Amino acid sequence: MATPKQARTAGTRPGGGKTKDKGTRGGRPEPKPAAADAQREGGRPRQGNGQARGNGQARQGNGQARQASRPGGRQAAVAAPAGPLAVPLWYQLTTWLLALAGLGVSVYLTIAHFTSSSILACSDKGLVNCAAVTTSPESEVFGIFPVAVLGLAFYVFMFAATSPWAWRVTWPPLRWIRFGSVAVGMAFVLYLIYTELFTLNAICLWCTSVHVITFLLFGLIVFGLAAGYGAPEATPRR
Repeated sequence: MATPKQARTAGTRPGGGKTKDKGTRGGRPEPKPAAADAQREGGRPRQGNGQARGNGQARQGNGQARQASRPGGRQAAVAAPAGPLAVPLWYQLTTWLLALAGLGVSVYLTIAHFTSSSILACSDKGLVNCAAVTTSPESEVFGIFPVAVLGLAFYVFMFAATSPWAWRVTWPPLRWIRFGSVAVGMAFVLYLIYTELFTLNAICLWCTSVHVITFLLFGLIVFGLAAGYGAPEATPRR
């Protein structure tokens, strides 16, 4: 006789009915979850691969940013516009005081020209003779414009152009007008020195003081122009 275990076959229930396979639905295999396939094939779900790609792109972006920040990188950071070079305080005060001294002497010479040369505290004999210089025909340009008046106008402008307020102005034409004015003034001073030594054979001490002041002012302004005082800094190229 067959035992009860042998009477039960693989496809029947104890009551005589057939059993359904757990892996089938109506005789067909059930679809497997995508996550299970991904875990069997690569060991990680596909969603993890997407996150890995995102992390890789983020790292690539960080690497490009570091390369842009380096001096030799392909992309250069855009620099903000730089401010003007600061003019040292000693330079402002020195040029202004020189212009003030030149203005004072020019006023004194202008008054002496229109009143009397006797008010000049200077010798009137020998090589040093202020009266011989200030009353000579060469003391007027073209016989019309007194040299003392031209010097007064020059130092009125220089007193304003070399003030601390003017040095804070970064307007480029002002820098070149200042330089051009002192260059013309220095050329005129050289002409006056030549006239005193080789035409009049006399030297005016007050005029000489103006000449020295003009020479010092010319040197300082040329130095400031070369140093870039009052000029905007050049922005670095991209």
